[in-house]
Amino acid sequence: QVQLVESGGGLVQPGGSLRLSCAASGFTFSGYGMSWVRQAPGKGLEWVSGINSGGGSTSYADSVKGRFTISRDNAENTLYLQMNSLKPEDTAVYYCAKSIRDWGQGTQVTVSS
Repeated sequence: QVQLVESGGGLVQPGGSLRLSCAASGFTFSGYGMSWVRQAPGKGLEWVSGINSGGGSTSYADSVKGRFTISRDNAENTLYLQMNSLKPEDTAVYYCAKSIRDWGQGTQVTVSS
C-alpha cells in the first residue's frame, strides 16, 4: 500500500530555513506527480507546491513563490521541500501527497522567535 513519511520539521526563527523530506513506498514513485500541502492552526488545507513525475516541471502557491523549492530524487523515492526565508505565517503541519486519497502523517513546522 501507499506509504508517505514526512520528516524534517521543527522550530525555526523567522528568516531561517528547513528542508522537508517525504519517503515514498508502495507505488512507482517515478510515475506520479507529487505535492506538498499544509494546514495552519485553525485554518483549512493550503496547496503549497507541486512537481511532475520527472521533476522537470514545478509550481508554487503565490504565498511561497521565491522562498520554497520543491524537488525529488526518483532513485531514492524521496520528495523534498526546501524552505528559505521562513515567516511566522508558514507555521503549519506540512503533508506530502500523491493524490487526494494518499497523504503522509505530516510534519510540524513552527516559525517563531
